[in-house]
Amino acid sequence: MTDREDERPSRARRGRLTQAMNYVWSSSAVRYLVVGGGAFLIDVGLLAGLHDLLSVPLVVATPAAFLMSFAITYVLQRTFTFGSTAGVASSAAKYTALVMFNTFATTGIVSAAASLGLPWIVGKVVAVGSTTVWNYFVYRHWIFAERRRFHRDR
Repeated sequence: MTDREDERPSRARRGRLTQAMNYVWSSSAVRYLVVGGGAFLIDVGLLAGLHDLLSVPLVVATPAAFLMSFAITYVLQRTFTFGSTAGVASSAAKYTALVMFNTFATTGIVSAAASLGLPWIVGKVVAVGSTTVWNYFVYRHWIFAERRRFHRDR
């Protein structure tokens, strides 16, 4: 067998893998979850640092950690996830309103979990699960509704 014959199946496999990855990345829901997963890790790390290492009260540490990730998450969701062409001022104002709502919801859920004797991380996971679901639809249909043509979405 020649070297060229050995390369054909490998190239074909790479081609199928590339097609599969392109198909997966063409979904804003997948990109949203990837960006959100990274934001969650940063948020939880900040919350742990503030509360567990620096002894900042949970009711202060939770919104502080949540708000610190505001700018990065906005930029990544706007550009990478939704490829939005909506005006920055308009989408930032809408995003800010949603973040304010989410901050109160997250703080309430984390505090409620702690008052029930559960570790704060349990409340944080519940809050993230809840906000993840409603945020995707609010982002897609209200905040970043205008999309660039190159962002296909299944």
